Amino acid sequence: MKFELQTKDAKSKARTGVLHTDHGPIHTPIFMPVGTAGTVKAVHQRELKEDIEADIILGNTYHLYLRPGLELLENAGGLHKFNGWNGPILTDSGGYQVYSLAENRKIEEKGVTFQSHIDGSRHVFTPEAAMDIQRSIGADIIMAFDECTPYPCEYDYAKNSLAMTHRWLKRCCERFDSTEGRYGYEQTLFPIVQGSVYQDLRKESAEFIASCERDGNAIGGLAVGEPAEMMYEMTELVCDILPADKPRYLMGVGTPANILESIALGVDMFDCVMPTRNARNGMLFTTQGIINIRNEKWKNDLSPIDEELGGYVSTYHSKAYLRHLVHAKEILGAQIASIHNLTFYLWLVRQARTHIEAGDFASWKNIMVDKLMQRL
Repeated sequence: MKFELQTKDAKSKARTGVLHTDHGPIHTPIFMPVGTAGTVKAVHQRELKEDIEADIILGNTYHLYLRPGLELLENAGGLHKFNGWNGPILTDSGGYQVYSLAENRKIEEKGVTFQSHIDGSRHVFTPEAAMDIQRSIGADIIMAFDECTPYPCEYDYAKNSLAMTHRWLKRCCERFDSTEGRYGYEQTLFPIVQGSVYQDLRKESAEFIASCERDGNAIGGLAVGEPAEMMYEMTELVCDILPADKPRYLMGVGTPANILESIALGVDMFDCVMPTRNARNGMLFTTQGIINIRNEKWKNDLSPIDEELGGYVSTYHSKAYLRHLVHAKEILGAQIASIHNLTFYLWLVRQARTHIEAGDFASWKNIMVDKLMQRL
C-alpha cells in the first residue's frame, strides 16, 4: 500500500494524493460512505460505484462481528465478496462502540468486556482480537484498537486513557505484524491519535503514532461534542506532527464546513454517518445550502433536487416528488435522499481536489463554507 502525494496548496495546508491499494486507488481528499453492517444504508453497491463514484466504503468491526459473524464472512471469502463491493474497504476497530456503549462495557488493561446490543451476550475485545477480527472481515485498511474519550473529559482520565491506548497500539502492531491476511491481498494498519482536547496529550500522542511508521494515521476522539474551533485546533496541531508523506484520516467528521476546514488543515480522509442519517430524516445537503425537504415550501416545487450537482437522482427527481415520498414514508424517499447526499459529499471533496490543483482552494473554501451551511 503506497500513498502518492501529488499537489500542495500554496495558501493552506490542503493537498491531493492517491492511496494505492490492491482493490483500487483512493483519490484524496476523500469522503468514505459508512456501511456499518456491511451495507451503506439504503444504497446499492452499483449506485455507490456508478452514481456516487465512491472510492472506498467503511465497515464496522463490532457490528459485523456480532452479525453476520466471522464464520459466514470467512466462508464467503471476506466482506468484499459477501457484499459485492470490489473497491477498498476500511473497518473501524470497535473502539468507538466502546465509547458509545458506556452502560454495557468494562474497560481493563487486557481489553474491553461488553454486552451485545442484539441479545445481551457477553464478549471481549482485546487489541489482538481486534486485529484478528478485522483480518477475517477482510478490510484493506484496519484501525488500531483504542479508547475514544468523551467530551468533556477530565485531564487525568484523558492522560491515563491515552497511555493505555498507546500500550494497546503496541499490542495491535505486534499482532498485525505477526499475522497475514486470509484472502490474498495486502492489508494495512492505521494507528489513532487520541488525547481529548488537551494540547500536550495530543502532541504526545501524535509523536508516538508517527514513530510507529505505519502506512497511514488517523485522528480520533474529535467530533464528540466539543466546539468546532477546538476540533480544528487539535486537528491542526496533530497534522503538523504526523508525517506529510502518509495519509491523515479524521474519524467521524462531519458537516460540509467541517470537511472543507479540515482539508485546509492537511486532512486527507473523512467518514461520517451524517449524509445518510440526515437523509433518512429529510435533510438534504445541496450545492446551494441545506434543505429540509419535509417543509411545506417544497410541496409544489417541481424543480430538480440539485441541478448543479448533476447525477441521475439529483437531476431526474423533483423536490416535490421527494417530499411526497418522505411524507408517505415510502422507502424510495430514504433511498433517493441518501444517494443524493452521498453524491453531494463526494462532489464536494472532488471539487476541493480540483481547486487545490488549480491553486485557488483557500479562496474557494471560504466562499463555500458559508454558502453550503445556509438554510434554504
